[in-house]
Amino acid sequence: MEKSLQALMILRQIIRATEIQEKNISRSTGLTLPQLMVLQTLRERSPMTTGDLARHLNVAQATVTSILDRLEKKQLILRERGKEDKRKMWVQLTDSGLELLKSAPTTQQDRFTQQFDDMHDWEQSMAIASLERIAALLDADHIDAAPVLNIGRLDREDGA
Repeated sequence: MEKSLQALMILRQIIRATEIQEKNISRSTGLTLPQLMVLQTLRERSPMTTGDLARHLNVAQATVTSILDRLEKKQLILRERGKEDKRKMWVQLTDSGLELLKSAPTTQQDRFTQQFDDMHDWEQSMAIASLERIAALLDADHIDAAPVLNIGRLDREDGA
C-alpha cells in the first residue's frame, strides 16, 4: 500500500473514532461532547464566569453561552449574576449535573491527554511536528480550532 494511502487511512480512523465516541456519549448521556466538556470543567473549577469558561475551553464566549443555554434547559447548570459586578455571569453545576457526570464515560480527549502527557518530551515534540505537517498538507494549518476532539460546530444541538 502506498504510504500516502496508509496515512489517509489512519486519518480516517481517527475521524471515525471521534464520530463513534460522540454518538456513544450522546446515547449514554443525552449530551454532545462539548456540553459534557463544559460540565466536566465546571466540576473541576465551579463556580466560573462565562468568560473564564470560554477562555479555559479556548472557544468564543458566544459559543459557551449557547452551550450553557442548552445545559440550563436540562437543569444541569445554574447561572447567577455577579453580586459585585452585575456584568459577570457565574456558572455552576446543579446536583443533577453532578449526578450525570458520575455515570458519564471517559472521553477520548481525557484518555489522549493522559497518555500524551506520559510520553517523553521528544516524543511529544515529534508527534506535534508530524501533526502540524499533516495539517499543512491538508491546507488546514490556518483553521482556528479549539483543543476538543469533536466533529463539527461546538454549539450544535445534535449528538452526531
